[in-house]
Amino acid sequence: MSESSTDTLDVLIVGAGVSGIGAARHLQMRSPQQTFALIEAREDLGGTWDLFRYPGIRSDSDMYTFGYAFKPWLQGKVFADGPSIKAYVREAAEEAGIVEKIRFGCRMERLNWSSEENVWTVDVRNTSTGDTDHIRARFVVLCSGYYRYDQGYKPDFPGEGDFEGDIIHPQLWPKDYDYTGKRVVIIGSGATAVTLLPSMTETAEHVTMLQRSPTYIAPRPTTDPVADVFRKILPGKIAYSLSRAKNILISILFFQIAQIWPDWVRKQVKNYIRQELGEDFDIDRHFTPKYKPWDERFCVAPDGDFFKALATDKADIATDDIETFTRKGIRLKSGAHIDADLIIPATGLDMQLAGGAETRVDGRRVIARDCVSYRGMMLSQLPNLALAFGYTNASWTLKIDLTCERVCRLLNYMDREGYAACMPVPPEDLETQPLLNLSSGYIKRAESWLPRQGLEAPWRTYQNYVQDMLTIRYGQLDDGALHFYRPGELAPPTAARPDEREAAE
Repeated sequence: MSESSTDTLDVLIVGAGVSGIGAARHLQMRSPQQTFALIEAREDLGGTWDLFRYPGIRSDSDMYTFGYAFKPWLQGKVFADGPSIKAYVREAAEEAGIVEKIRFGCRMERLNWSSEENVWTVDVRNTSTGDTDHIRARFVVLCSGYYRYDQGYKPDFPGEGDFEGDIIHPQLWPKDYDYTGKRVVIIGSGATAVTLLPSMTETAEHVTMLQRSPTYIAPRPTTDPVADVFRKILPGKIAYSLSRAKNILISILFFQIAQIWPDWVRKQVKNYIRQELGEDFDIDRHFTPKYKPWDERFCVAPDGDFFKALATDKADIATDDIETFTRKGIRLKSGAHIDADLIIPATGLDMQLAGGAETRVDGRRVIARDCVSYRGMMLSQLPNLALAFGYTNASWTLKIDLTCERVCRLLNYMDREGYAACMPVPPEDLETQPLLNLSSGYIKRAESWLPRQGLEAPWRTYQNYVQDMLTIRYGQLDDGALHFYRPGELAPPTAARPDEREAAE
């Protein structure tokens, strides 16, 4: 695969966020013979951390596990703010000379695989001029995330047009927006809402988090005493690696405890909140989710900042359904009215794979729902293509690092054995289930079109770092599920079904 012509890359990386920069660095370290480039639809790198600008934007995973395995996080702050994370990603890119390999303002619109040439042709639109270019690559790594960048999810609220104040979705937060002295209502109870409330209380007149149903919110310290000791007595990289390993094991342990003893975990969370907010606060109403712990992601409150804000007269929480927006705020179905100057619908993301690009194999459109995930990093029906998709119960980057390792192993193996293509091929009678096992709204809304997963390995996506690490880092590549093809061997797929032809047209 390494015999590149000037017009055909070995690897094209789509996206220059945390995943894309990580993929490029792994290629440099593990597969230096591969030529590669990155395309990025935005005008700067950073992905999520370049897009989101709302108050308090931060990681909800600790930086010892969210950071790259190859680049220690040395700032000491466990939960970093968005600008710090973007600076960290940029530094990683600049140190390795990756920035000059990024083609900014290039949005991928279509991928088409040729079995005759064993090459992807990627149609790319220049976001400034509208011109279309074509990039040829033997392998594609999709690092474009899992949601739409141009818009977030927002339901249509009754009476929305009557409201006289501002309505701003967090994903489209205006630069330098001034909310000083405003009465703010945040609709939602996910990580964004839990981040916004304590961040806005110092400046706003009052902040209310309006939720339809509660979520699990857990405090986490913003400093790590063990990591601090490691940094004082050990070289930076060793200290980082040990802190990273410690936090990985703790997160796995906590997740397993929540799965085995959900009632105990629920009780401990409520006990902590009661200690912070007092016996008079209606904990049962506002902090007792209907689902079990980790059926959705836990929200993190660094040093309990969310609860400290609620304990003041500057913030409160309402659990109710919206009847209608009014000229001056929101009327609830209970009859109560919340006055507002600014309403923030922190109502979630719209999921999207491959940036919404159309994918074809030998001219036949491939529908995502007809594909099956292989080891959480490739999809059936799509040759020479990997998907960077992180964990739902741990730091995103942990799985990305493992995926990139596996891709490099795969590329090196194909070079060594003379293979031109590889593709996961599931058994015809494979029983499948939804790809993601969380009940979050943004996942449920996308479940009908997302790829599927099997019930057992390698078709099942396990949310377990240690298990994945052993399999991805050391497991056999030619495992019987991933098929390898020499030049000219990969036959075109069978004719499209009627519904696929209709979708393609």
